[in-house]
Amino acid sequence: MRFHRRHFVNLIAGYVGSSLFSAILLLTSPAAAQKKYDPGATDTEIKIGNIMPYSGPASAYATIGKVEAAYFRKLNDEGGIAGRKIKFISYDDAYSPPKTVEQARRLVENDNVLVIFNSLGTASNSAIQKYMNDKKVPQLFVASGAAKWNDPEHFPWTMGWNPSYQDEGRIYAKYLLDHYPNRRIGILYQNDDFGKDYVKGFKDGLNGKIEVVAEAAYDVIDTNPDSQVVKLKAAGADILYTAATPKFAALTIKKVAELGWKPVHLLVNAANAVGAVLKPAGLENAKGILSTGYLKDPTDPTWKDDADLKEWSVFMKQYYPEGDLTTSANVYGYVAAEALVQVIKQCKDDLTRENVMRQAANLRDLRLGLMRPGISINTGPSDFAPFEEMQMQRFNGEAWEAFGPTISMDTRNGR
Repeated sequence: MRFHRRHFVNLIAGYVGSSLFSAILLLTSPAAAQKKYDPGATDTEIKIGNIMPYSGPASAYATIGKVEAAYFRKLNDEGGIAGRKIKFISYDDAYSPPKTVEQARRLVENDNVLVIFNSLGTASNSAIQKYMNDKKVPQLFVASGAAKWNDPEHFPWTMGWNPSYQDEGRIYAKYLLDHYPNRRIGILYQNDDFGKDYVKGFKDGLNGKIEVVAEAAYDVIDTNPDSQVVKLKAAGADILYTAATPKFAALTIKKVAELGWKPVHLLVNAANAVGAVLKPAGLENAKGILSTGYLKDPTDPTWKDDADLKEWSVFMKQYYPEGDLTTSANVYGYVAAEALVQVIKQCKDDLTRENVMRQAANLRDLRLGLMRPGISINTGPSDFAPFEEMQMQRFNGEAWEAFGPTISMDTRNGR
């Protein structure tokens, strides 16, 4: 005799009261069955892990973790996501890969976070990439533009956030080929995967058409890059390409000014914050520097009446009053947090790690208020690069001013 579900329902209804019967139906309903949780998620809470250099040579980036914590406080005050509050757990790794490994294990094995989100640094995240993928825990929106984060075939649990450093380097190369084809280039870079990715894209874009007369690398443990800057000037370079983190970028700008050197100066996006880099270097010293952007810069007068930037400013004053309103890193962290919230919303009640990655790889033409016009976030199962457009900008001594068209780079085809 076949026993159908409706027979079961009729049988139960005949023997129990209506209240108990309703409860049974609720428990066996599709809606109840659809809720799925992995460690770090419940009906009331979602644990998000993060690792930042709150100390050490890259501590200028610490504000990213602080603004993200502030964003999640605001979100929780507004009720969270579908009633679930975000518990944001952020640890310091001092920009040291061995410490990053220690903190990642702590977050995954002790804190049981659902994901590790927007942790900063190329070398730092490289140190935990295999661990995160072996554990099948999302290493989501890595705060780095290394090409290696866009490799879903081999690392399906790792997704980057920044535009590709290699593609950014190609943008600078194209600009020089169009405007300064007969100059001589000196390259200053951080001696790790961060700096080397920037240099590779830049050289690939030049394709030998402009002479690179000298290259000089510094290590993050160095006191300053002074000797490297002197070397590049002495080599006769009249273009300086600086692929540095904030501390060393500021020191480079200062040293260039001290030497009375006046090169065409290209400064990578990762180190172009007015508050964290250009002010310490001296705003007058930074005048004329070229860089790129993909988010609205709070110093750019283009956005002085922008409603979204005004809303961000109100948020900063309420939730992160000590934060610098001239530092683009505080826009960066805010937008990254908004994107994570979008991913979680798309997960609905399937808050498993697998679904987090599935939804992160299903962002279509996502436009967030602090992104520049013409720029959107797009991902897919074979495309783990959220941003693929940037725009050139020039520092006028007070603020960044964007110029030229939005430039699209196809990272998926390795161009």
